[in-house]
Amino acid sequence: MSVFTPVARAELEAFLGRFTLGRLIDYHGIAGGTENSNFFVTTVQGEYVLTLVERGPMAELPFFIALLDHLQRAQLPVPYAIRDRDGAPLHQLNGRPALLQPRLPGRHVDTADASHCRAIGQLLARLHDATATSGLLRPSDRGLEWMATQTRALAARSEPADRELLHSMLPMLDRLRAQRPALPEAVLHGDLFRDNVLFDGHHLTGIIDFYNAFSGWTLYDVAICVNDWCLAADGGLDERRTEALLAGYASQRRFTPLEAEHWPDLLRLAALRFWLSRQLAADQHTEHYDVLIKDPVHFQRLLAAHRDVQLGLPLAL
Repeated sequence: MSVFTPVARAELEAFLGRFTLGRLIDYHGIAGGTENSNFFVTTVQGEYVLTLVERGPMAELPFFIALLDHLQRAQLPVPYAIRDRDGAPLHQLNGRPALLQPRLPGRHVDTADASHCRAIGQLLARLHDATATSGLLRPSDRGLEWMATQTRALAARSEPADRELLHSMLPMLDRLRAQRPALPEAVLHGDLFRDNVLFDGHHLTGIIDFYNAFSGWTLYDVAICVNDWCLAADGGLDERRTEALLAGYASQRRFTPLEAEHWPDLLRLAALRFWLSRQLAADQHTEHYDVLIKDPVHFQRLLAAHRDVQLGLPLAL
């Protein structure tokens, strides 16, 4: 179970006393997190999610609160910070910043089909439309500079095959840093994997975990999604699901010719980013048996598969 900071029942009851949510009935830690401590909390008034923020720049938490408020006003199915009796959205619990949010309905999809992929593409485009002109800005703490540094560091201690693959990414990183292409930008979710999306059947009911959100190329967010939602059994991309996700997105926001030109590189960039971050997490938590460690080799293999990208973007529907 990925709970880095435990919370005793008495501590949670005292915390909930700041709100008007009634008596605590039950709570338990949520398995699956790799960065924050999360708990399902049930009171007499409903079900909630308590997050203790463990990583990242704590001073930027107001950005995440403002982002979720903005997306809720845009009628997207997202959680939002519940205010206490004094109207405060951000709190402290056991030395960690704490947010209490409504628990959204639905469940995670283990095996996505084309209908799920089209729905996530459509909603991702709506998210980008809502944030492109929001005035909200946040640089990524795992952007191109971070990736270049981490790629060189990992290559220095890797086996020859992995070292060659990592070194092959450096010219791409240098090119994107030196000549940043004028691709459409917005605030991105940045981590829209299947475990951060909820469905009721084929109806998308929620997007959660915005703590990796940052300003950047919208195409990068699309690539992150495709790299999780549309994988084939052989390690490449499943054509039907990829086309469904891209068509769903394009039905709301048209892709540009410049995006089509950079699509293969953005797929590679997204795979590299999560290979690096998963490897970093594995190195940091190798002795923590209660922390879920996601396999970095998964994205190493995907990056190798993306050396040859056959599926392009739809430029007209």
